[in-house]
Amino acid sequence: MDEVLLRSLIPGVLGVLVRRGADFAAAEDAVQDALVEALRVWPADPPRDPKGWLVTAAWRKFLDAARSDAARRRREELLDEEPAPGPAPAVDDTLRLYFLCAHPSLTPASAVALTLRAVGGLTTRQIAAAYLVPEATMAQRISRAKRTVSGVRFDRPGDVATVLRVLYLVFNEGYSGDVDLAAEAIRLTRRLAAVIDHPEVAGLLALMLLHHARRAARTAPGGGLVPLAEQDRGRWDTAAIAEGVEILQAALARDRLGEFQARAAIAALHADAPTAEETDWVQIVEWYDELARLTDSPVVRLNRAVAVGEADGPRAGLAALAEVDASVPRHAAVAAYLHERDGDPVTAARLYAEAAEKAPNLAERAHLTRQAARLNSRLR
Repeated sequence: MDEVLLRSLIPGVLGVLVRRGADFAAAEDAVQDALVEALRVWPADPPRDPKGWLVTAAWRKFLDAARSDAARRRREELLDEEPAPGPAPAVDDTLRLYFLCAHPSLTPASAVALTLRAVGGLTTRQIAAAYLVPEATMAQRISRAKRTVSGVRFDRPGDVATVLRVLYLVFNEGYSGDVDLAAEAIRLTRRLAAVIDHPEVAGLLALMLLHHARRAARTAPGGGLVPLAEQDRGRWDTAAIAEGVEILQAALARDRLGEFQARAAIAALHADAPTAEETDWVQIVEWYDELARLTDSPVVRLNRAVAVGEADGPRAGLAALAEVDASVPRHAAVAAYLHERDGDPVTAARLYAEAAEKAPNLAERAHLTRQAARLNSRLR
């Protein structure tokens, strides 16, 4: 295939789609999808009119994406502002699409990106911004995922564990990102819990509810990030907390502990504390020990260091942190917090500034920058 010719056709094809009414970003996505299809089809069956073929294929891709976006918007219209408790509707094709996007031939990271694009309705640009990677990098990731599943049969959808992982990551994107997917992730997890009787499905639903219950208190009126210890607990959703705790207790009673149940148990202990000072950090450390045993995750060990610092003092927390690789995201932020509590504001200010440069979103970056400025002002 003449790839130089293929690239030369892109501006013209984009122009045709824009003239037909597609916005530029959607046109770019559609053309990129059409190019992937061309790379697959043309070597064996080159078209007589390459530009015409690309225009037709890209327009079809655009229409498919537009229909997907319209379907997503219809689903959103069915949602209340907050996810309602109780059983989910009996029929939902979206959950089936999650299982298909979590195909066993894909890595979890690729499955999440493909799900956000194909089911969540996000553009490649939005997904790239959420993951803090260049748009071209994310486009390649999604394209590889599409190519991977294009030649496989969908009689082997993803297993429950993969779907749970995808739902959890989609919820986290909705919880912290610019595009709200959290309520939709909760709705789908409710649906999954209604059709699959498994304690880890219940654990994930409980975890989502307990985190979502704190959402209103997570940001200040000006949009700034409010740390957990400083949140107004009167703004927490007590009904969601009660439901999450009830679901978690039923799951734990089955004595089949898994990652999401352990995470939910930690969230429940935070939710149960009337004030930050009354948090049962000793129990939280014990649950982090269980979670570390289940996952062997460096992020879990990082969070455990914070809990150890609260339960046994900052020196103990710093000792636990020393066992975590410094390249783990938010390592510098945790080190800054523990050094500040240990009475070392100079080191803490430097580490807060370092952490701000690596922050994954603007709200966190602004918060860490303020922390560094606060300490530096005291040192002058």
